[in-house]
Amino acid sequence: MCDDDLGLYIVADGMGGHAAGEVAARESVEVVHDMVVRGRDIIDSFREHQVTRESSRAICRLLESAVQSATYMVYGMAEQKPNYQGMGTTVSVLLLVGAYGITAQVGDTRIYCIRKGDAIQLTEDHTLINWQIREGVITPEEAARSPHKNVITRAVGNKDYVQVDTQIISVKVGDRFLICSDGLHGYVERSEIAPLFVEGDLAKACQSLVDLANQRGGKDNITAVSVEISD
Repeated sequence: MCDDDLGLYIVADGMGGHAAGEVAARESVEVVHDMVVRGRDIIDSFREHQVTRESSRAICRLLESAVQSATYMVYGMAEQKPNYQGMGTTVSVLLLVGAYGITAQVGDTRIYCIRKGDAIQLTEDHTLINWQIREGVITPEEAARSPHKNVITRAVGNKDYVQVDTQIISVKVGDRFLICSDGLHGYVERSEIAPLFVEGDLAKACQSLVDLANQRGGKDNITAVSVEISD
């Protein structure tokens, strides 16, 4: 989802059979978008005044509350319909406000910032593999061979509450951002992203990455959204 007027960009990757994952992703995107729209006064205040600890907390809470609302909505739908039970979705949110970007993250979709020829991963994957690497249980080399690559430790909707990671970063004119599902980043190396985004059309860069993932045997649905900070 792209809302250039609001500066809001969302990617959700659903999980669950009988099209339940698609429902979870679609509903989550709609709820997050609606909640952020309702918080426009918080966004305007953050943009128009000096950034403080309080205003930073407020805008992070806005995104966190939006994702929590989506979690409650999806969980409630699954409770009411047996064929929706177990459905959930990952969510990555980027809100661009003036010289800052605010992110909210649940799951293993990712947000990259392409700056000075490098693709910087802004989000952390909420996966069993990532947790095992961080805790020293396995090495990155062992992780590459692990049969548990797709085990998610956080998702929107499989419970009525989820921990949401939020952060605020400084952004600059010329920065480009890529928000993508694991169907893309699971088949493409981080070092391969930046060269496609340094110059040229953003849509073509995204399509090139999608094509590359498919050429390498991509079996999952792929969603990719890109945006650039301009004057």
